[in-house]
Amino acid sequence: MEYNHYFHYLSNRKKVARAYLRLLVYPRINRHLMGETLDVGCGVGDFLEFRPGSVGVDVNPLLVKHCRDRGLTVYPMPYDVLPFADNSFDSAVLDNVLEHILEPAHLIREIKRVVRPHGILVVGVPGEKGFLHDPDHKVFYDLDRLTSTFGACDFKFLTVFGTPFYWGKLSKIVRQYCIYCVLENSHR
Repeated sequence: MEYNHYFHYLSNRKKVARAYLRLLVYPRINRHLMGETLDVGCGVGDFLEFRPGSVGVDVNPLLVKHCRDRGLTVYPMPYDVLPFADNSFDSAVLDNVLEHILEPAHLIREIKRVVRPHGILVVGVPGEKGFLHDPDHKVFYDLDRLTSTFGACDFKFLTVFGTPFYWGKLSKIVRQYCIYCVLENSHR
């Protein structure tokens, strides 16, 4: 089953990969977030553990159970439906999720709905080498595609950063390279 395969894929990452996230990536994401934060597609819950008090959602029931067993606050998420009231969060994270979705507009509208006006959304996507590494990846996003996708949904672009640093050439040679956009939920 697809859920089982992806659960094992995420839960069997090497310690060095987890250290890279905890020491480099998560602190950079976290500095842009404020208040109550939602992690959309939280996976095994590493970011939730890094930012205590955050809430996660995932479509994979095995990942939801795994996170709950770790004492994290995670809810099952039907595809493209966030189980929260309007304006529930000050910020949200969509880290290495967007590339798995063929048509993201409905999910983006849902994120817009649950993030308060002027709230922050941090979106991260893999570079070219990382994109090609996972057969479940469906859509490649470069910076232009990210800004046009979220601009069409009325998010305002604030800044961009890369991990380990922003340099387009790393996209083709470093599998862990990702670009992140920091966006503001504009007026409704």
